Parts: sequence; structure tokens; C-alpha cells
Amino acid sequence: MTVPNSAAHAKVNGLEMYYETHGDVSDGSRPLVLLHGGAQTVGLAFSAVLPALAADRHVVAPELQGHGHTADIDRELTVPDLATDVVALLDELGIQQADFLGFSLGGLTALEIAVRHPERVGRLALAATMYTQDGVHEEVRVPDYSSPRLPSQADFQEMADTYAAVAPDPEHFQDFLAKVSAGAHAPLPWTADDLRGLRAPTLLLVGDSDFVRVEHAAEMQRLIPAAQLAVLPATTHMSLMRRTSLLVPLLGEFFA
Repeated sequence: MTVPNSAAHAKVNGLEMYYETHGDVSDGSRPLVLLHGGAQTVGLAFSAVLPALAADRHVVAPELQGHGHTADIDRELTVPDLATDVVALLDELGIQQADFLGFSLGGLTALEIAVRHPERVGRLALAATMYTQDGVHEEVRVPDYSSPRLPSQADFQEMADTYAAVAPDPEHFQDFLAKVSAGAHAPLPWTADDLRGLRAPTLLLVGDSDFVRVEHAAEMQRLIPAAQLAVLPATTHMSLMRRTSLLVPLLGEFFA
């Protein structure tokens, strides 16, 4: 686990939003914002790659509505609201533009920021991210928990244990999980033209046994101008951000 330089809460849109900073905040480079997956924390999503990402740059890693240290509020959990929260946090921190690495729900959030606030995005890495709900496999849309694509019981236990260790209301996990699932399965707000209009250099990352269909990721690569696509072999959704031997070189070159 990487120890952050600092950890704090910011008041944004009714949230007490937790965020961590890592790396050198004084080097003057464009910050990198990490956006975790659903029912995860910064550490659970990114601990495998954070040391390399923060070795030579400023990293900002928030926890989204209801996740980890950030208490839930009486509001549906939607991708547009999550994106608005992140932009508000950047405003609070005085960050006008950042690079983004979003995983799963965090990838949806990063894509929404890139579509609605293109001036805020330098470079964009989207891991396990689709732009329409039919971009995921059928056993994910209608969960079949016998599918190896879906989180295992051990994965769910890890998420529950991590939540219990840091959440302001540790007993809220099951209700929160249902809320996250509803938000993640809701219709997505983008069209093919939205992707064609993206101007940030974009890297798409997907596992070959991921939630997201490889064919859908390839479609996104065709739609987004000059996008790059990396399909990681022998990789599920839950293992994607832990494939350090593959990810660290890819991300290092892309964000250099």
C-alpha cells in the first residue's frame, strides 16, 4: 500500500469528499487524477500501480460518493453527478487541467468529464470502460455469478472488509452496493458523436476476459480520434489494475 503525501476532505456538492495526494506536488507537471471502480477505494483499485504513477508526478486520488472514506448522501448515484463532483474538487484544489486514469465506474466518470468539460482533460486513460450498456457481456448486464468474468465471493468480501475499515457508516455496505449497482447499470448519456468529438489523447485498456466486450472497446477506438487500445491477455475485470508488468509500461509511455 502506498502511503499518501496527504489525505483530506473537501466540501463539494453536499459531499465531504475524501481525496489523497501522492508524488511530487511541486514539479509543475499536469496532475494525474485517479478514479476508482464501483465499491472500491483508492487503495483497493490502484495500490498495485500507484508507486510507479506517483514516482515522478503529482497524483490526486478522490473517493467518489459513498465510497471508502467519503460518506454517502441522500442522492442517487449517477455518472453525471460523480463527474460534477470531481470537477468541483478540482476547482477546490485550483487544478484547471489534469490527466485522468479511470477504472470501471471511475472510467465512466472520466469519460463524462472528457465529454462535458473537454478543457479540463489533458490525456485520458479509460480502463474497463464502455460508452453504451450493450458494451458489456450479457452475463454482466444480467448478472450470472457463475461467470468467471464477475467478481468472486473473495472479491466481494475484500470490498466489504475495506469498506468496513474506513467508511463513516460501516453498516451501510449492502445498501450502498445496491445503489452502486443501480448507478453502474443505468443508461449511459453518450452517443457515438460524443466519442467522435473527443480531442484528448485517449488510451483504452481492457482485459480479454473483462466486463467490457473487446469488440466494443475496438469500436470505441475507431470512434475516438487517434485513440489507442490495449487488450491485456489472461485478464479479468478484477485483475486488470493489478497487471503491473503490463500496465506500468503502457501507462508510463502514455502519460509521459
